[in-house]
Amino acid sequence: MVAVWRVDAGAASAGPARMNELTLVLWTSYLVSAAALQCLWSLALTILYFYALLVGRSYRTRRATAILCVGDWITGALTFTAACVSAGITTFISDDVEACYENHCPSFMAATAMAFLSWFTVAPCCLLNLASVVHKLQRL
Repeated sequence: MVAVWRVDAGAASAGPARMNELTLVLWTSYLVSAAALQCLWSLALTILYFYALLVGRSYRTRRATAILCVGDWITGALTFTAACVSAGITTFISDDVEACYENHCPSFMAATAMAFLSWFTVAPCCLLNLASVVHKLQRL
């Protein structure tokens, strides 16, 4: 999907300067897929934690902590990248092309702001998980 998105984004940016809905959908699909991945990751972790509470088992092993840390870093990086891409696209549409009257700039700006807010909530979790992994590895 990423390769298709890059080809579509490259073709769309080399195309005409007038923005249409299809171009915006192609460019913002990365934000939607990163947000969907973040939601699925959070849902999987929630289910795992509730299962651990029901069974009475702790997942505080080195391997589980490392997997959770890597997963948090991957989803955090994807969310931040998608937010930056969306911010660049929104700035391009509103300032450079000045085509906000033809497109839905306020909704794209709100989606970009929500993506950055989502990343700001994931970033402390990534840092705390990294500190936990380092602490567990130092105790070896």
